[in-house]
This record gives sequence, structure tokens and C-alpha cells, in this order.
Amino acid sequence: RHPTGGSFIRPNKANFGVDFLTAVKDRYGLNGSQDADQGTENTFIIGKKTVEFVGIDSVAEQQRQVQLNQLVDISVCECAVSHAGQKEEISRTCANIRHINLSKNLISSWETVTAIASQLQNLETLNISENKIKFPSTSTSLSSVFSKLRILALNQTEITWTEVLLCAPGWPALEELYLSSNNITVLERPDNVLQTLKLLDLSDNQLLDGNQLHLIAHLPRLEQLILRNTGISSIHFPDVGFGCKTKMFPSLKRLAINDNKISEWSSINELDKLPSLRSLQCHNNPFMDTENNLGTLRQLIIAKISQLQVLNKSEVRDISTNCMEKGAELDYRKIFGNDWLAAGGNWNPEKNKPSEEFLAAHPRYPSLCLKYGAPEEGELKRQQPLTLKNQLLTLTIKCPEKPEQKPVEKKLPDSMTIQRVKGLLYRLLKIPGSELKLSYESSKLEGKEVELDNDLKPLQFYSIENGDCVLVRW
Repeated sequence: RHPTGGSFIRPNKANFGVDFLTAVKDRYGLNGSQDADQGTENTFIIGKKTVEFVGIDSVAEQQRQVQLNQLVDISVCECAVSHAGQKEEISRTCANIRHINLSKNLISSWETVTAIASQLQNLETLNISENKIKFPSTSTSLSSVFSKLRILALNQTEITWTEVLLCAPGWPALEELYLSSNNITVLERPDNVLQTLKLLDLSDNQLLDGNQLHLIAHLPRLEQLILRNTGISSIHFPDVGFGCKTKMFPSLKRLAINDNKISEWSSINELDKLPSLRSLQCHNNPFMDTENNLGTLRQLIIAKISQLQVLNKSEVRDISTNCMEKGAELDYRKIFGNDWLAAGGNWNPEKNKPSEEFLAAHPRYPSLCLKYGAPEEGELKRQQPLTLKNQLLTLTIKCPEKPEQKPVEKKLPDSMTIQRVKGLLYRLLKIPGSELKLSYESSKLEGKEVELDNDLKPLQFYSIENGDCVLVRW
């Protein structure tokens, strides 16, 4: 890597590599070495006569050609491939290949890659990661070499973003591009290239700052962006204010920002501006250390990003009922209710004027108040010491489909799991717990029913409060 660095090695100790087709034949046992060894034994005896097969070598060669032509998906990883071989030899022998893994070889130039790919008209997937390749320094001309290429992996090839853009005109149909561990620090706007891209992996590149993302924010079809361990400390979409959707990353559904340096919740607030975001990975960022309770931390993120469906690879809601989302939003509305009042919030709409500072920290709070109503005074009382008495919930238990069964009032600990509640109801109602289906109606939200669908979760997980009604069906 040093400009004047180098090593001396004896030529007979060096591996100068093999051509692509030789590597394929060696890897898949089609190199004909066994047939060559048996070439002098192509005779056998019938009675007292010796019979010799003539032309068996050519028959074996034809069989090898047929087998090579049937190959569609191949891997010659770590097979010391260094060059394409004789001109047109690949296209004559194995033209049906669609997917190639050429990682960890001895390929030293983009011209070698092109020489191999030009003989494979149906190539869709190409992995040339972990080859130390010299890429073109000028824009490549449009050609049909990579006309059908959809997936390209260039991890650990020392490619720069500038070189990516110089090669990109030759990738007119590319959908997935993997560029991890390439020391990419700065990006440039991809004008008229990479417009078909759906996935971009920039993980393990130390980007200069989060503003670099603005340069790739207008890729129209980009659905997945992987930014793991890129050193970014903040995310900001300055084109719109809170409560509005940005024009940046219009199609982005899945975002991975784990293992970064994001320390402020304001960056999570910004993600609510993304119009299509459904999945987020954000493990190992400093902002997550601001909350000791992982459950509360998860609820805060869910409440801050309105359309989120998957958080850190785990579903955040039942799409049909939205029950987990609702619990997170109700909790968020209560947790920051006193801050809302202190910042100028008020139950009277005409006097409700929370400060800009509060709105910047909690941009979704006004919309949650519109959705569920402003938090009532009883909800905003300071938390009392955690004695058993304070943890008991007074709940009404009804069987809506059995009107003859009178409602029962019970005091239950908020830490009691749904499974234990079912066990209690089994003894109370003489019904097998496995057949029970529980839900609850909030005393503050009439007509809305939330299913208690996870037996391992406690009552407090669903934000059940005193006076709520548990509905029992079987």
C-alpha cells in the first residue's frame, strides 16, 4: 500500500494464477486429468480377443463440454484466477453461466473482469470481492458486456466512489451494489447512473459526515441502504420541517445505521421524515445508552417513527391491529406529558403553544395528541414509589359473548403476564386457559379494543390502567 513499498520473491515460489476456465474445470472436477491417466487402458478382452476403443478421448471431451454448458451458478472463490484465458474459449464452453463468485482471487484489473464477462451474455450476479483491482481512471463506454448484470459485489477491492461512477455507465440494469470495506470517505452525486439501484451497501467505510448521504439521496428506486459502521454521528434532512416528508430517499424502505456514533435523539426524529421507511437497524449507537430499560427504549423509537414495522430485525406491530404501535404511542404521550405542559402545552387548544425547543425534541407529540387526545391530568401524575399497593391494577373482567356471566372486578399486579392472567381466569371461569382470547378496552378510549396477544408479556406492556376492562372470549 505504501507508494514506495514492495517485496522480493523467488519466481518459482510465486503463484501467477490460472485462467478462468481452468479454475472452473478444477473446481468442478471437469479438467480431464483422470481420463488422461486412463487413456492407455481403453481396451478390454472379449473371449480371447483384445478390443480397443477408438476415439474415447473425444467422447469424454464432448461429455465434459456438455457438463460445462449446463453450469449456471459457479464459485471459483480462492482458485487463483488471474486472467480470462484464450479468446472466446469461455463462451464456447460454458456460455450459460448466470452467477459467478470470483472473490479472493488474483484478478488485478477491471479489464480482466470485462474480458470474462464479455463472454457470458446472461451474467446476472458477479462477486469479485477481495481482489486488489485497478479500476478505470476515465469513464467506461456503454456496451452490452454487463447489460443483464443485477447484483455486483466489490467489497474490499479498494475501489473509490469516483471509480464506481466511472464504471457505472456500463451497469444499466444494476439493482444491488455491495461496496463494504473500501476506505470510501466522500461521495458524489450519481447523475444519470445507478438509477436502477435498489440496494446499496456502504458498510465499514468511514464517511466524512452524515451530509455525504445527501449526495445519494435522490436515487429514485433505492429501497435498502446499509450504513453499518460508517462513522456517521448525525442524520438530517434539511429540505423540510418536522411533520413533513422529505423528497430525499423517496423509495427507501430499509435502513441499517447500527454500529455508528449517533448520540442525539434528534437523528431518530429526522427518520420520521422518510416517506417509505418501514425497517430500521440501529444497534450500538450512543443514543441507545440514554435509556437503561431496553423495552422503554424500543417503545420510544417506535413512537418517534410513525410508519416503522420492523426494528432491529423484530416486528414492532401486528399490521392488522397495530396494537404494539398503539401501546408505544400512548406511553410516549404520557411519559413526556409533563414536559409538554412545562413547555407551554395546554388542554385548551387556543392556549396550546408548546415551545419550539419541545417540538424539536418531540416532533410527533402534536400528532399523537390529535390521534389520542391530549394526556389527562391523572395520566401525568408523578410516578409513586414502587410498592406492591401502587403496582396493583383494578380491572373489570367481562365475558361479552356470555351476558349471563356477571362482570368481576379484580386487582392484579401490573407485572403479571398474560399467561398467568389466563391461569387465574381458568380457575375463576372454569375454562381451559389455552382456549381463552383476551383483549382490553381503555376507559379513556371508548370503542377501541386492543388484543392481548403475547402470553409472555406483562399487563404493563400493553399500557393497561386502573379502570380498564378486560374482555374474555373462548
